[in-house]
Amino acid sequence: MISFLITALKVIFLLGFLIFIHEGGHFIVAKLCKVKVNEFAIGFGPTIWKKKKGDTLYALRLIPLGGFVNMEGEEERSDSEGSFSKASIPKRIAIVLAGGTVNIIFGLLVYFVLVSSMGNYVSQKVEVVEDGYGASEAGIIANDEIIKINGKRIRNKNDITEILEKSGDSELIVTVKRDNNLLDLNVKPTAIPNKDTGIYLDASGGSVTNKIVAIYPDSPAEKSGLEVNDVILKVNGKDVEQDPYKIVEYIKNSESENCVFTIQRGNETKEISITPQIVYSYVLGIQFAKAENNLANNIYYGFWDTLDFSVSIVDNLKMLFTGKVNANQLMGPVGISGMVANTTGVSDFVYIIALISLSLGVTNLLPFPPLDGGKVVIYLIEAIRKKPMKENIEVGIQMLGFTILIALSIYVTYNDILRIF
Repeated sequence: MISFLITALKVIFLLGFLIFIHEGGHFIVAKLCKVKVNEFAIGFGPTIWKKKKGDTLYALRLIPLGGFVNMEGEEERSDSEGSFSKASIPKRIAIVLAGGTVNIIFGLLVYFVLVSSMGNYVSQKVEVVEDGYGASEAGIIANDEIIKINGKRIRNKNDITEILEKSGDSELIVTVKRDNNLLDLNVKPTAIPNKDTGIYLDASGGSVTNKIVAIYPDSPAEKSGLEVNDVILKVNGKDVEQDPYKIVEYIKNSESENCVFTIQRGNETKEISITPQIVYSYVLGIQFAKAENNLANNIYYGFWDTLDFSVSIVDNLKMLFTGKVNANQLMGPVGISGMVANTTGVSDFVYIIALISLSLGVTNLLPFPPLDGGKVVIYLIEAIRKKPMKENIEVGIQMLGFTILIALSIYVTYNDILRIF
């Protein structure tokens, strides 16, 4: 009971705080643009606290799952002084963009502070060169520092990983710094074969379980008939219930081309044969030294780590809209509550806040009504046409988008509940 209350308080604080800074962004920019704000509320439902100051009613409502800034002339166009609908298009766009922008900035700042304070970064300096790999054959030696690959500046180890993923087995020109001299070495990455099935196992509790939570489109798993929420009991007759990490090991070491999965689907036990596809990862055969743990290094690596973190959020959205990520992997309030419940310390909780804040900000700026990004599109159309869209048409577009979002929310919540049970 106590753990449930603690989790509930965590979720309420997280959602309430992120909504507060989001709506606060709209509110502050509206005030700066001389737009009248009738009410600034956190939460929905019955009002449990309110106070009027100037033209604005500040309110706290019972259900902490939302919030709003009610501006004069926003919902219904008005000619009164301080009306949102009479403000210039640049001002309206600035007000609308402010909420998501604040969430993004907050998320990035919190993430930067968090990762910078941890230190323990890997440098670009070579510590060990492994025999038989591309780096040793090209002449890279210990204490070399990798400066560039194919002319691209290397900031951290993630840059090297990204280049290797994109280049495959193509020969690379690696620029290293050795005794204050720059050397260009031709390095052919070494291909490492891996067996891939295309399944994603549940790791929401901080450790991997044997429950499938997502399946990559057109993967061997999908083609063989495996489904989300299947529970893997055995691989090639070997039990994996007590140790889900064995799933990868048994697939990798399978002597047969096919792997037989014994799965539980509801109350039914099935055997499904799957043929993993061979995918290759590419390595240089280098182990890098740890960066010295000082303020300058922590800020430097923390900055690039934060940039990579923000790019990964955008990339995940791109993958969703291009079909490379299944919609079943989306997470709503129920899923977020599960993540929050599994946080084990302050740093874990703060990381979740940063992740959700950044995701909320980026998602809210997507050009889809009634999200803030969709409103910006409407204002840009107005600027091009030099006249506002008919009010009934604009309301219709917003309502259609709202209906789609509600349907998506129900679908996501349903999947969240399935993942729990």
